[in-house]
Amino acid sequence: MSSPERQRGPVTLRRRQVPTSTTDQRLLDNTSGRADFIHTDTWRVLRIQSEFVEGFGALAELGPAVSVFGSARTAVDHPDYKLAEQLGRSLVEAGFAVITGGGPGTMEAANKGASEAGGVSVGLGIELPFEQELNKWVDVGVNFRYFFARKTMFVKYAQAFCVLPGGFGTLDELFEALTLVQTRKVTRFPVVLIGTRYWGGLVDWLRQSMLADGKISDHDLDLIQLTDDIDEAVAAVLSAENLSTEIATGADEAPVEG
Repeated sequence: MSSPERQRGPVTLRRRQVPTSTTDQRLLDNTSGRADFIHTDTWRVLRIQSEFVEGFGALAELGPAVSVFGSARTAVDHPDYKLAEQLGRSLVEAGFAVITGGGPGTMEAANKGASEAGGVSVGLGIELPFEQELNKWVDVGVNFRYFFARKTMFVKYAQAFCVLPGGFGTLDELFEALTLVQTRKVTRFPVVLIGTRYWGGLVDWLRQSMLADGKISDHDLDLIQLTDDIDEAVAAVLSAENLSTEIATGADEAPVEG
């Protein structure tokens, strides 16, 4: 039986050095009622700052990239694994680096497809209470203590999100992205759900419950693209990237008549 191991930022801890709680947990947990946080939270700010500095430094020259999300529990022989491999490969062939959470399952598959295609395969790991290390297909890996610092990297360095079937973590990233785009905290970029059988019920619920009850608008649903086809997903990413380039250069503006 292998000994326990934990990544704490860039530090690897094993055996008796593995803590029983995570950095996020210690930051957010105030159940003790003590006022120790008055003396410690200011120092945590410096640690949080260092995570942003490390992430920015590692990814600043990444170039166009797409963040891919999906379940860490996807087995190697599951169709979703092969789908994620194909997606990673196709994104690289279209000129994008691939960013995942760096873990197993769907994340590993997307990293594998990207790496084998000769592209840049990025993994953004996170400190968790259970064992999880960056998969072997990650070429550029950054380990984070804090979820919010990691989330910033997923959004800041991606031109799109491609979301395969996953659990709570995948939903968290999905709705974070949709909220940022809806509230115009980020410029619009595509959020592509891959797997109509898996995601179709969610999209139907958004339409039949949220939209019908006036909690979202019609155009909010346009932020989501649903498909089973990898080529269609990559085309959606490319289309948005080309539009962004045109807007940035003014190429979409009508010519001025003399």
